[in-house]
Amino acid sequence: MKLPATFTDLIDEANQLNLYKNLIIQLNKDFLLANIDLDFHEDVLPSSLKLILHETVYKLIQEKFTEYLNLLYIIDVSESKVKALDGEDMVKLAEDVSFLILKREWQKVWFKNKYS
Repeated sequence: MKLPATFTDLIDEANQLNLYKNLIIQLNKDFLLANIDLDFHEDVLPSSLKLILHETVYKLIQEKFTEYLNLLYIIDVSESKVKALDGEDMVKLAEDVSFLILKREWQKVWFKNKYS
């Protein structure tokens, strides 16, 4: 499996495979497991998904760092990939982490679809 390089590529691939709804369901499931109050509607527009996820990650980094780390653990985002990001600009960091979250969730959905 080759992971998408951009948010747009990820959404395009999810839509082509009719798995966008599954991606939203997986996100909601993992956020619920992490006790983070975020529940996307299954028909959420990709632009809204990106914005809301980015804002949520930014707030978690700034205000609830332990919950942020717990979320990354539950979603199983690679620690080395997070550490490789530039932490100077919090807004950019939150955007990059949001994309890592989406890529990991997309992996789960893709594999589940392919092998079940």
